[in-house]
Formats: sequence, C-alpha cells, structure tokens
Amino acid sequence: MPFASAIRAMIVDDQLTSRALIRDGLQQLGIQDIEMASDGEQALKALLQKPAHLVISDLNMPKLDGLQFLQAVRAHPTTQKSAFIMLTGRGDRALIERAIKLGVNNYLVKPFTIPVLKGAIEAVFGKLK
Repeated sequence: MPFASAIRAMIVDDQLTSRALIRDGLQQLGIQDIEMASDGEQALKALLQKPAHLVISDLNMPKLDGLQFLQAVRAHPTTQKSAFIMLTGRGDRALIERAIKLGVNNYLVKPFTIPVLKGAIEAVFGKLK
C-alpha cells in the first residue's frame, strides 16, 4: 500500500499529548484517516468495528496494556493483519523480545522523529507516496 492517503490508522495512547504528536506526525506523512483511543480496550472495540491498516500503540496504558492489546489484535481474524508499531518510552530488551514474539511489526522508543516514524511505517508498507 504505497499511498499514505490510503492508510487507515489507529493511535492508542493514554496521554493526550502523545496521541496529538503521533497524529500530527502521521498527517505530515500524508495519512489522514486516523482514529484515536486512550486505552487498549477502547481501541480493540473500535478496531473490531472498523479495522485499521496501521496501529500505533503505547505500552503503558490502563485496562489493556500495549502487549495485551497487541495479543488481542493478533488473536482476532478481522484485525490480525493490521500492521502494529509499538511506540513507547520503554526500550528494554525483554519488552522488545516479548513484543516481537506477540507479532509486533516495529518497536520505537519515545521521543520519536518524523523520519524515524516514516521509516518504521515504510518498513511495513513500502515507500510512502
């Protein structure tokens, strides 16, 4: 899916500021169809109603944390093929390895830059146009 405008994204983070920064970054890359949720439980309900091509999730959240959310996304046939990028403040190796085992497509540590975010998305979808 090389056209950014064709990508539907879901941002999941319990911090309003983080959601806004990620949304702004995606918009700068040309992704305009963006939903947001403040926790994994809320996001999962929304994704089951209307799946996204790309999910960007924090790790530390109430209700379902990022790893539980990732596991739930991978368990549902309607969401299991969504690209999943973990974007969190924690970069310890054990967490990254757990996320990889659960099926994360990419793992980024905050703070992030737009070029790094673009690279993570392009690693999944190919070069964005």
